[in-house]
Amino acid sequence: MSDLPTVYLARHGETAWSKSGQHTSHTDLPLLPAGEDAARQLRERLAGLHFERVFSSPLSRATRTAELAGFTPELDDDLREWNYGDYEGITSAEIARQRPGWDLFRDGAPNGESPEQVAARADRLVARLKALRGNILCVAHGHILRVLAARWINFPVQLGAALLLDTASISILSFNHHNRNEPAIQVWNS
Repeated sequence: MSDLPTVYLARHGETAWSKSGQHTSHTDLPLLPAGEDAARQLRERLAGLHFERVFSSPLSRATRTAELAGFTPELDDDLREWNYGDYEGITSAEIARQRPGWDLFRDGAPNGESPEQVAARADRLVARLKALRGNILCVAHGHILRVLAARWINFPVQLGAALLLDTASISILSFNHHNRNEPAIQVWNS
């Protein structure tokens, strides 16, 4: 086993709001049947890998994805989705009509979390993950995983805006040259 972690990120399967494009943070929606099928396919895609630790957001769409993929995850509040505050349940197009030019990764959400607050959560998690060894799996949500990837490679939260992430996708965070000082994104949105 390597002294360095390789962190696999899995976004939860499809829900009604991920399908419609509505911002979903604390609203605890179940997976759609297609989302459950995609979560089961994650099991096949991850077959043959041994994970030292498996973490999940405590929200059911993430924990159910982990379970259908064949894992019993440890729940981690730092993997909760970005708190969208007043924008919970609203699409980006609807928000843009109310607030032209709005960008979650730059502006945050009114009565929700700021980019700095999300960065602090991601930084705590990155520090814990980088202290581990072997393969690690994190099952969570689109925006927090995008922020996690940006912070893994020491970039600002705003980089997450350019890292699109599909439901039930897999991404991998590792290190260039097996060097702890060179964190890298090995695979994205596969």
